[in-house]
Amino acid sequence: MLFDFFPSRTLTWYLGKTFMVRILAVLVMLVLVLMMLDLLSNAGDILAHPGNGEGELLRYVSLRIPQLVSRFLPYSVLLATILTLATFNQNSEVVAMKAAGLSAHQILAPLVLAALLVSGFSFAFNERVVTRATATLKVWEANDYGALPRDSGARANIYLNDGNDVMLASLIEGSGAQTVMRGVTFYELDKNGMIMRQYRGPLARWANPGWRLEQPRVLDVGTAETRELAQPLVLAPGITLQQVALRKVDPDAEAIGELRESIGAMDAAGRRTAELKGKWWHKISGPLSAVLMPLLGAVAGFGLARSGHLFARAVIGMALGFAYFVVDNAALAMGSFGGYPPLLAAWAPFVLFFLIGETVLIRTEE
Repeated sequence: MLFDFFPSRTLTWYLGKTFMVRILAVLVMLVLVLMMLDLLSNAGDILAHPGNGEGELLRYVSLRIPQLVSRFLPYSVLLATILTLATFNQNSEVVAMKAAGLSAHQILAPLVLAALLVSGFSFAFNERVVTRATATLKVWEANDYGALPRDSGARANIYLNDGNDVMLASLIEGSGAQTVMRGVTFYELDKNGMIMRQYRGPLARWANPGWRLEQPRVLDVGTAETRELAQPLVLAPGITLQQVALRKVDPDAEAIGELRESIGAMDAAGRRTAELKGKWWHKISGPLSAVLMPLLGAVAGFGLARSGHLFARAVIGMALGFAYFVVDNAALAMGSFGGYPPLLAAWAPFVLFFLIGETVLIRTEE
């Protein structure tokens, strides 16, 4: 049984179905165009690795498309809102619905309900597909699009501190004493933070303590001399397995439950977790941003009988929607630097633009 807030069952189904079809159409268009451009810019790097061919290109597409869908689904809802309402208004359907006694909120209710379903799908899709695809793609990119490691928990581009010294690894796989670093660079710094020596090696294994760097090459910065050592070299005795495990936390590649456990482990170790907590909250607020889009884009569908400026109102709706994403990213960045509490950084833009959307809608139409 429908609540009074919704129009009739037939009209609710018509509005919701039309809106969902246009969301899908806009999303497919955006993903296809962006995927083609992305593939054109990265195909050379993928095919540069010996043995790579069409199969690797298809693998890249399969890993990249989930990221594009997750990122541009809210944009698709915004553009579909403007397209749907502007078309309804041009065809005098909005006028007919208002003549039947429907308010602007009742007309928008089926669109908001459809956007809520899209948000639920987006959350589940991010948790089950996007996190895994992101983790795999990052590892593959760090391995120069070569063979993927068997370890599903591998992480790419990790840096670790041993006092003043810094160790970088393009890839870390394994766990516990079996942890292996690949593409290792170790910088030995003086008290002033200046680099004295640089050590490079293809592989480093846990030496308890320290890490055994195989096939090391040493660059002495003072003399600019490079030499290769015949024997493995043990470096970074202060970097423990626990540090490596904590550094492997990647909020974009972990589901919400897994990320909560990682945050708890880092809190117990006394590590800074503001950025991770902000990302945890954003895993909820991010998909819900689709619910805001019908409200922010509604300015394109109402008030045209008096003003007639359809294009200007569509631009205003798009500007409101894109302003939300700008503010959302800025707030998340401020939360990462400690400028905002994590909860505020994730939810303040949502609440702010909900109020802005309601204000614009009421002042425009109600």
